[in-house]
Amino acid sequence: MARLSHELQRYFFEEERPAQVTLAEILLLAKERIFGFLLVILSLPSALPVPAPGYSIPFGILIFLLAVQLIIGAKIPWLPQRMINHPMKLETVQKFLKAGIPWLRRIEAIARPRFTYICTTLPGRVTIGSAIALMAISMMIPIPGTNTLPAMGVFVTSFGLLEDDGAISLGGLVLCLMGAILSVSIIIAVMWGGSSILDLIKVWLGR
Repeated sequence: MARLSHELQRYFFEEERPAQVTLAEILLLAKERIFGFLLVILSLPSALPVPAPGYSIPFGILIFLLAVQLIIGAKIPWLPQRMINHPMKLETVQKFLKAGIPWLRRIEAIARPRFTYICTTLPGRVTIGSAIALMAISMMIPIPGTNTLPAMGVFVTSFGLLEDDGAISLGGLVLCLMGAILSVSIIIAVMWGGSSILDLIKVWLGR
């Protein structure tokens, strides 16, 4: 089975494509890896240090829907046809992939099937789905700082799911935990005038 980075490189840079593409077309690359593939693709724009205005909320909604389906044990994902058939500019997709493919290749270099029960058993997929669902909610919050780290957690966790690599998924779950702490901290800072969780911890430690 070809690596995801090779598939994306071939599909978007080596073959002729129309000026607009849809998520439905990209799904043709997924084959049996569809859950992990979809989650990696949808989280990539927000996980990169590249401005992605307008993508975090709709992609966060799709990620949440996929996470819920992981939790309930679905084998084949369902997504709204209107969203997966919505056209995206090829130029925009290529911009994200140019930044993202090198990172994909770095992770692929160390990825291999291990601790597969984390990615293949129902308890493992429920845990992964629950963490991803929470990160998707964070991605949908229109507050700066609540998108990137949660999206990185989804990206890494999902890449482990894609490659049946439980070790990578565990690392992604750690990122999800960090993303949750950061997002809650930012929300507290916005709601209560600048006292984030980190500020409260510093005060507590100083006593």
